[in-house]
Amino acid sequence: MALLGGMQHVFGAPLRAANWKRGLDAELAAIAANPACTLTSLSVLAIRQGRVAYTAQFGHRTVAADGGGGARATARTMYRIASISKMMTTLALMRLVEQGKLTLDADAGEYLGFALRNPHYPERPISLRLLLSHTSSLRDDAGYSFKADQALRNLLVPGAPLYGDGKMWASNAAPGAFFTYSNLAWGVIGTIMERVTGERFDLLMRRLLLGPMGLRGGFNASAMTPAELADLATLYRKRTTDTEVWDGAGPWIAQVDDYPNGAPAAPQDLAAYAPGNNATPFSPTGGLRISAPDMGKVMLMLMNGGRHEGVQLLRPATLASMFERQWTYDGKNGDNLNGLFRAWGLGNQHFPEAAGGPQLVEGGGFGGVGHLGEAYGLYSVFVADLAKKNGIVVLVGGTSADPEADKGLHSSMPRMLERILGGVNRQALLKA
Repeated sequence: MALLGGMQHVFGAPLRAANWKRGLDAELAAIAANPACTLTSLSVLAIRQGRVAYTAQFGHRTVAADGGGGARATARTMYRIASISKMMTTLALMRLVEQGKLTLDADAGEYLGFALRNPHYPERPISLRLLLSHTSSLRDDAGYSFKADQALRNLLVPGAPLYGDGKMWASNAAPGAFFTYSNLAWGVIGTIMERVTGERFDLLMRRLLLGPMGLRGGFNASAMTPAELADLATLYRKRTTDTEVWDGAGPWIAQVDDYPNGAPAAPQDLAAYAPGNNATPFSPTGGLRISAPDMGKVMLMLMNGGRHEGVQLLRPATLASMFERQWTYDGKNGDNLNGLFRAWGLGNQHFPEAAGGPQLVEGGGFGGVGHLGEAYGLYSVFVADLAKKNGIVVLVGGTSADPEADKGLHSSMPRMLERILGGVNRQALLKA
């Protein structure tokens, strides 16, 4: 009995850790296998007090049409993370700001080589700060992804060949006056980054962010190695790609990144690509492929004041300006998308804790900054309390039913995401 008591003392902490991890594994596995909304794959990472406390993967990165077989998701599985890419793009942009190549409050047209003006408010300059905070007055109504030979100048300037009836400009909100989430703004941002460096966007992101941090993946699937492609998650829905009709009893239908027969084609003839005309083929707005553990590296870098493995990638003051609040919803100054958007920094969403308001986790107690993503069946979450050094990454590779049909109970997110975040917060952040 004395010996057993001693062993309990020695192994008590590891046993407790194993218990909560097993419990969280079981909870997340049940969410992923829920027949009401099955997930093809789920990758999760939690950071507690500046250390990775939990990481796990469930399901398959590729699945057969009948749901059987396929390659299992692993720690190396990379996902097209949708709009969290915007925050990653911003990190690279802020390095250019540090280098003196860009100024946040300069007229963005000075970098583009043509006047960037809302024709309804021609006296109002549009700066990078307004583009980064979704207050530029640009809209997505005319699209936000174009072939590389379609220069953005020809879309944005009145009277230009692609301008049409000018749906890309708000007629009822001047630059700086109103928040409307704009993917097109990020095509403009990526094009500006190309123009001031002379580098293709995907290669620029590798030089400024992915390479220095040793992150796998990138914004150009056609440039991935065979080993990287083997780790890429196909994104799925149980619905066709061109309708909103879901069929939970039907087959899994690949939406994007389905490359069973080798590498994808390049966005175009890259040898003839002209940086600085139109960066949208590489999707600065949503095209980054990356794994949950590598996203965790980025989160730790932010928590450590811009420092990664002994290298100062960004200055603390630069990050402070990036995460400084730029916009807060006051009931009439923006499109808050049913409460989803309540506050914004530069390329990052804020999740303020407010009594009676939406909460990331049931009962509150976990707020922060970061970004959400949703596209092609994927749902993604990157949220961190930088002061407490706690954070959560969630990547869902596809759903069998429309998650929006099962509304959250305490947020504007689907209930599926609420359950995942709640379990990770309760087990990995509060119990670990």
